[in-house]
Amino acid sequence: MTNSTEAQKPQNTKKNKKKGATLDTFYGAKIQNTEQIEEDIQENSPKSSKGNRNSPQTHEEFESERTKKMEALWEEKWEMMQKKFTHLQNQFDQTVKENQALKQELIKQSQNTKKLEENIKYLTDKVIDLENRGRRENLRIIGLPEKPEINTKLDMVIQDIIKENCPEILEQGGNTATDRAHRTPSTLNPQKTTPRNVIAKFQSYQTKEKILQEARKRQFRYKGMPIRVTQDLASSTLNDRKAWNMIFRKASRAGS
Repeated sequence: MTNSTEAQKPQNTKKNKKKGATLDTFYGAKIQNTEQIEEDIQENSPKSSKGNRNSPQTHEEFESERTKKMEALWEEKWEMMQKKFTHLQNQFDQTVKENQALKQELIKQSQNTKKLEENIKYLTDKVIDLENRGRRENLRIIGLPEKPEINTKLDMVIQDIIKENCPEILEQGGNTATDRAHRTPSTLNPQKTTPRNVIAKFQSYQTKEKILQEARKRQFRYKGMPIRVTQDLASSTLNDRKAWNMIFRKASRAGS
């Protein structure tokens, strides 16, 4: 009986054969390898002994022990997976919060940018308006030839233009005197064939308006040469008018 009992005791000679065999899991945690557990269970399984009713471990006990070990293994794995999932979920929630904060900041910055753009536009329009108001007594003469005898006596040339094209203003005793007259731009570009414009600032706004009204009715000339007389405006206003005039011309051609 003693020999039979010893023969059926679990053999543990290989118990430490694969000691240390592990499965790396999340965060470097160590979980015992499933194959190692299976091998340990097989080594500890009861050896069949016919007619021996005093076996130290029955088959049912062996199966129960193996089931418990496997359950413990998968429960440990499940806990590690839950920890990993919880960590990832926390990271995701934090990322969502940060994205929402960035989105709110972006909306705020966009609103601030829009306000700044509106302020810039308001100030720009204000400056343009002030510039145009400062030019209200000015006339722009286009097409006046680039000659030394003209450039050195622009004030006198302007008086000649008034006498030639609207003498009634002089007859009515209007003040046709100018404060100053000059070419613009100030330097001559030799690559351009067209003459520079002349800007004339009149002392009387009413006289300037009368000359402008006459210039809109008919073609002005200087010693028989055709010239144009228009209101002097800020460059941005002139560009806007040119753009609108082009649109009107295209619309007129399309309608004809």
